[in-house]
Amino acid sequence: MKLSGHTFLITGGSSGIGLELSQTLIQKGNTVIICGRSSEKLEAAKKIAPQIITYQCDLSSPAECNDLVEKVRKNHPDLNVLINNAAIVNKIDFITNEDALQLAENEYATNLMAPLRLIKLFYKTLISNISPAIINITTGLIYAPRVIYPFYNSSKSALHSFTQTLRIHLKDEKIKVVEVMFPAVDTPWHEGTPPKIAISSKKAVDEMIKGLEKGKPEIRVGGAKLLHLVSRIAPAFALKKVNEIE
Repeated sequence: MKLSGHTFLITGGSSGIGLELSQTLIQKGNTVIICGRSSEKLEAAKKIAPQIITYQCDLSSPAECNDLVEKVRKNHPDLNVLINNAAIVNKIDFITNEDALQLAENEYATNLMAPLRLIKLFYKTLISNISPAIINITTGLIYAPRVIYPFYNSSKSALHSFTQTLRIHLKDEKIKVVEVMFPAVDTPWHEGTPPKIAISSKKAVDEMIKGLEKGKPEIRVGGAKLLHLVSRIAPAFALKKVNEIE
């Protein structure tokens, strides 16, 4: 995949991996649109990379997703690459937390239903342009879930499964369907306490870019490669080790 001359929409692009990816793609000569819940973070991202086009959107809201789609289709009909990067996580005790079900609904709405909704609604726009692609961001935790993330693991596992079936379903179309599995990455997502094994956003994005340029349909970044291998050979051991990470 030649990474220049495209129009990208990156969800969750105002910080962390999304912002790093946005800057990298702009440097390669692409138009980059991002969306996020926080207007303050979007403004901060704009200061870092003035070329970024921003839209505020709470992806957990179907109405706001619909509004985002209408605006982007109207203002950027040349959109040809959708990157579903946005995700939230709740570190809770599912049994004891009284708000667990409400938190679960919000997390699944953001991490799973929003990507599905955007793919469905943007498909006709994407496929009408040159070199269309759908890129879904997941995690190595699809192979071995962490107990502290009761909803995140399964929301990303579901997105992984959906991505595989979508790729097969669209195999005769010109659109590419790609999945990128990240390991722990040192971003604001960890709220100042990233695991010791976390890699930098730059390293994560650099590996992702290399995989895209090579045309890989599944890109396992850093430790996600090892976790994939170990989970196949010794799944119980992989699960144990993932839950011992500090």
